[in-house]
Amino acid sequence: MRLFAAVRPPDAVTSELAAVTAALRDLPGSGALRWATRDSWHFTLAFMAEVPPETLPDLTARLARAAHRTPPFTLALRGGGHFGDRVLWAGVTGEAAALRHLAGRADAAARKAGIAMEEPRHYRPHLTLARGHGGTDLRPYAEALAPFEGTPWTVAELILVRSVLPKSGVPGERPRHETVGRWPLGGGARLPDAAG
Repeated sequence: MRLFAAVRPPDAVTSELAAVTAALRDLPGSGALRWATRDSWHFTLAFMAEVPPETLPDLTARLARAAHRTPPFTLALRGGGHFGDRVLWAGVTGEAAALRHLAGRADAAARKAGIAMEEPRHYRPHLTLARGHGGTDLRPYAEALAPFEGTPWTVAELILVRSVLPKSGVPGERPRHETVGRWPLGGGARLPDAAG
């Protein structure tokens, strides 16, 4: 199964960003972009391409420890940028170093659980808003995002998400994200997962 560890902004924060991205969709060429849905917005901490089901108990125990060792911290969405002509993203400010540290812990948890991971690289926190297919100039979108400053929020949990890829072949269908685990930061009580 395809899994990733993540931090998800609260609804009030994504509401602010949704208002800004609605205006971006009025820019020329926006129809050529594949826009991420608001319910899929998150900061990926560690992406695990293929996780054997028998690895899940060890992985979740290690992620729980990573969350326990990380105190809650404050972030705010701010500005944006792009990776070439492929990805448009919203940026982050506040305790970004704490987010990077949590990403390192999530990556280490996956590796120690025996999951094959990509080579470590410098973590660049970003929230993906849209994907291009090449050839779309994303600079005007990033420039329009530049003045955006969202309301700060306290990151209080680490989540583990399963990404279910579409199988129907319907154009435009997107992966479905299912939360399979949630752990409070700083050692609070375990949070219920998506199943309750």
